Amino acid sequence: MKVSFERVIPNEKSSFRTLHMTAPISEFNWAYHYHPEIELVCIIAGSGTRHVGYHKSNYTNGDLVLIGSNIPHSGFGLNSTDPHEEIVLQFKEEIFQFPPEEVEARSIKNLLELSKYGILYGTATKKLILPKLQKLMESDGYKRYLLLLEILFELSTCEDYSLLNNEIMPYTIISKNKARLENIFTYVENNYDKEIPIEEVAKLANLTLPAFCNFFKKATQITFTEFVNRYRINKACLLMAQNKSISECSYSCGFNNVTYFNRMFKKYTDKTPSEFIKDYSHNEVNI
Repeated sequence: MKVSFERVIPNEKSSFRTLHMTAPISEFNWAYHYHPEIELVCIIAGSGTRHVGYHKSNYTNGDLVLIGSNIPHSGFGLNSTDPHEEIVLQFKEEIFQFPPEEVEARSIKNLLELSKYGILYGTATKKLILPKLQKLMESDGYKRYLLLLEILFELSTCEDYSLLNNEIMPYTIISKNKARLENIFTYVENNYDKEIPIEEVAKLANLTLPAFCNFFKKATQITFTEFVNRYRINKACLLMAQNKSISECSYSCGFNNVTYFNRMFKKYTDKTPSEFIKDYSHNEVNI
């Protein structure tokens, strides 16, 4: 998994960038990246993977996420299937110059500060915001800017949200250790379905075992073992969404013991595999 800097260029005659993506997912780059611009992502429908900062999980039936400046994240078409449609707004905080005495603007300032953790909004908020996003996409000139302010104000006053991260991930952690982390993540991606000796990964990172454990915990805020377990459970959720059996998901994702798989699944999703399958079939769960 590569981690790269993305240069964002505002639309012509605009202070920010808008994207309406409807092309096949194979035509887009969903790589892990970062940029100074704050980003609002609205997946109109469909499923895929959200990877924001330290957080990684999957969504179904659309998504709405606000991502702060320089927070590493993947494109939301990752692991999705066609048809995929999303609206994205990318803007710098500097385009908002509010006077200190403008009380109404404080909630927006607080929202942009909170966005550094990654903000996931509920279905009700997504339904409220989507028409405004669609109207913005059809507008031009100063009206676009006013609609952006209106959208941010709506988001700043709603309570239908959760934070994706407990801590802010500085992009410097990724950029400073880019090559080493890429090697580790790629190794896990290629080998999650079998045993992964931590000693081998430490050797891949050119570190002693204690040094590797300290490095990985500092860079990701979780242990390497927890990272691997989360990655495997994430893959298992995707397989269950494709009607694979519990035992098949367990063994396909590197768990040699179904009982242990069930315990880890419950730990990371707050549901048993059976409960997850039942809720997913009724569209009541985000993967």
